[in-house]
Amino acid sequence: MPPLTHAQYEILERAVASGARIAIVRRGAELVVLPERLRMLAGREALDARHPSTGDNLTVFLDELDAVESLGAR
Repeated sequence: MPPLTHAQYEILERAVASGARIAIVRRGAELVVLPERLRMLAGREALDARHPSTGDNLTVFLDELDAVESLGAR
């Protein structure tokens, strides 16, 4: 998978700071999440997020993402 673009990193960083929802695509499946933080985990960049409907926590490695899109504020 190609690495995320500078614009996609900006979307992630702004969404973490503002609490905005984002859509992520991983292995062809789209998921809407509320990003909470970016961190390093086992030497890889990871996004900690929460599902907006169920509240379930999710950790996704950025190198597994195919796309990131901003959906606006909560």
